[in-house]
Amino acid sequence: MEAAGRHIALIGFMGAGKTTVGAEVARLCQRPFVDVDAQLEHHHGLTIPELFAERGEVWFRNAESELTRELLDRREPHVLALGGGAVMRPETRAALLSHAFTVLLEIDPDEAWLRVSRTSHRPLAADEEGFRALYGERLPVYLEAADAVVRDVDGVLLAAGGIVVERGALARLDEHVPGDGAVELVADERVLDLHRPALGARLTATHTVPSGEAAKTLAICERLWVELALDRSGTVVALGGGTTTDVAGFVAATFLRGVAWMSVPSTLVGQVDAAIGGKTGIDLVQGKNLVGAFHPPARIVADPDLLATLPARQRAEGMAEVVKTGLLANRELWRLPDLQLVRGCAAFKTAVCLADPTERGRRAILNLGHTFAHALETAGGYREPSHGDAVALGLRAALSLSVRHLGLDPAVLAEIEVLLPVEPARVDAGRAWEALARDKKARGGRVRLVLLEAPGKPAFPVELPDEEIRAALAALVAA
Repeated sequence: MEAAGRHIALIGFMGAGKTTVGAEVARLCQRPFVDVDAQLEHHHGLTIPELFAERGEVWFRNAESELTRELLDRREPHVLALGGGAVMRPETRAALLSHAFTVLLEIDPDEAWLRVSRTSHRPLAADEEGFRALYGERLPVYLEAADAVVRDVDGVLLAAGGIVVERGALARLDEHVPGDGAVELVADERVLDLHRPALGARLTATHTVPSGEAAKTLAICERLWVELALDRSGTVVALGGGTTTDVAGFVAATFLRGVAWMSVPSTLVGQVDAAIGGKTGIDLVQGKNLVGAFHPPARIVADPDLLATLPARQRAEGMAEVVKTGLLANRELWRLPDLQLVRGCAAFKTAVCLADPTERGRRAILNLGHTFAHALETAGGYREPSHGDAVALGLRAALSLSVRHLGLDPAVLAEIEVLLPVEPARVDAGRAWEALARDKKARGGRVRLVLLEAPGKPAFPVELPDEEIRAALAALVAA
């Protein structure tokens, strides 16, 4: 991830909304937020116009630059909103380059003037002609300093996660591959029949893997390890659903003790969830994803146009992850068109992963419903139920327990049952319970669940009596 371990610094012209957007990005990433202008006002007991009037612009720029560099020197990653003129100082741009992922919050001059002229008394916005001239003067410097240019909260988060969500991106994929070494493609064999990524002259080999969980085996990994001919400057590009990105990412993490990789998810599940966050892995007979590594992709490219070829069943299964994300984010993401749906889901998961890159705290909330789902998948030998159906069933169990123990509104559960209609799983209930008891989040033999107090308010860890969890699991299994 571009901003992992680094500050996120928002720059841009007056009226761009840096304070509002920055505060929301910080909330979602669970990072401290500092508005540099507000901090200066607090330190000196005067408003920005008063500081300009009493001490002059030269003094103000010196104080602004000193405070910005002091904040950037802090070890704990923050989200910073810089004043509109902060990056005009070369020393500030140098500090941003060394310590931050810098995002330009874009706004056109007409909208900026409309906002500023209505809402503030800024010392550099006294007249429209001078305001527009200043915009023109600063814009090239903003672009030079920025690592990314965006317009909203989701855009900041996606850029911070190294994620491109763009229609038609597959036809320009070579533009997004990082580095300058050779590229080898690992692709789902069915997806490759439908979609040919444009990787240009850097592509030196293509390897196919089976669809579904059949790809996530040691045998497939061994074949790929043997076939790959990259050196450490090379990049593995993974094209396919979540199982393809899981196995290709794990192979990239372990080949030559780690080479770069890029994820190109082709399914709804992959674009909104599975390809994001750097978790890679394969399955064992004893359970799902029991072997793996945290190895974040250098880039994730999600092309919503690929979803047009998804069978209706696969799309319906992907909606289970969309609904899960919407419940956690308190956003009805499932009602949005594909482009906005993918952006919103990917942005939320990125924020959670930035807050907890190696799943030692908040990131566990992304497993809402998945403790039950993984148990059902294991009991079914990864054949039936499908991952999407298992997640839909798992959400029912988690939300039912949430209603009973955390006061979740029963209407939430009722709506999810309508959104995600699914038949009970035809698996052995005893085997499913054995798999659930081995869940990776268990501690001291106790199963720990993610539940929901209300949309946007997940609770973890929640421990309940084994008999109650077992009964909730059994309710998901066909009689």
